[in-house]
Amino acid sequence: MDNRFRIEQGSLGLISGLGASRSKPIACQGRNLIQFLFVPRTMVGMKPSDSPPTLGVKFLSAGTAACIADLVTFPLDTAKVRLQIQGEKVASEATRGIRYRGVFGTISTMIRTEGPRALYNGLMAGLQRQMCFASIRIGFYDNVKNFYSGGADTANVGIRILAGCTTGAMAVSFAQPTDVVKVRFQAQVNLTGVSRRYTGTMQAYKQIFNHEGVRGLWKGCLPNITRNALVNCTELVTYDLIKEAILKHNLLSDNLPCHFTSAFGAGFVTTCIASPVDVVKTRYMNSPPGQYRSATNCAWVMATKEGPTAFYKGFVPSFLRLGSWNVVMFVSFEQLKRLMMAGKKKMEEGS
Repeated sequence: MDNRFRIEQGSLGLISGLGASRSKPIACQGRNLIQFLFVPRTMVGMKPSDSPPTLGVKFLSAGTAACIADLVTFPLDTAKVRLQIQGEKVASEATRGIRYRGVFGTISTMIRTEGPRALYNGLMAGLQRQMCFASIRIGFYDNVKNFYSGGADTANVGIRILAGCTTGAMAVSFAQPTDVVKVRFQAQVNLTGVSRRYTGTMQAYKQIFNHEGVRGLWKGCLPNITRNALVNCTELVTYDLIKEAILKHNLLSDNLPCHFTSAFGAGFVTTCIASPVDVVKTRYMNSPPGQYRSATNCAWVMATKEGPTAFYKGFVPSFLRLGSWNVVMFVSFEQLKRLMMAGKKKMEEGS
């Protein structure tokens, strides 16, 4: 093969064919934005079976992997939400005499007072969110990164951060209503004598729309965009860099231990950076109309009434959730992607 062409191990384990010489970046060859983002790049001389994963494969594998991760870690996410809203007036009135302490204490308290099903409140909305949200933020990441880098052989950290922020913001713009419903279900207490705000996922969408309008479904969109831009760029870029360093220094091969280590590290760094914004987002999205004027006002009230430590409420469950979620999601994503590409190869060989 012409030495002008080479295959680079792309981020998230995707094989990216860089079909251009260093002196002639892809972005300068007349491709428009739509072609660059949606058409998989295949090198001259490559067999169809060696082509990089299509956008559809990346979307489907990312969304499915995220749903698997949510199924495994949803109780931790619910415990995190309960700890984050603890101290709010509305939440306190609904849970008189109930005090959540720590992630496992919260889970055991919920099981004792509300039953084990309470740990999966909002699961349907959570799965809907992941199929929409993760497909965009993870599936689009490589394509957007390549677009920003102009098809260069490698992308620097700034380009990767910009790509992560972009796909994170794009995903929130589409998936925000599912996140609002998920958070409200997780915050909803299933106790005798306590009225429930919502009885079902579709009923929740309808009720929020009828009582709060379209703005209600996109409530907290700005802090959520901020939070997910931070989460996405930190999560994907950290995973990208850790995995790249492991493979570069031959510490591990591109297999399960490498994926586990990279995902766990990405989860810890992401939790440290995104926790304050996540708490504000959860409080604001769960609040009834009129409690806070804006997300900024919510943050100010928290800081003045509860102190700076309020921004790290639920940090342990956040880390346990993000760490375990990252491990399950990235490992599943890598395996699903390989299975889909292997299936595609067999189909092409059989035709």
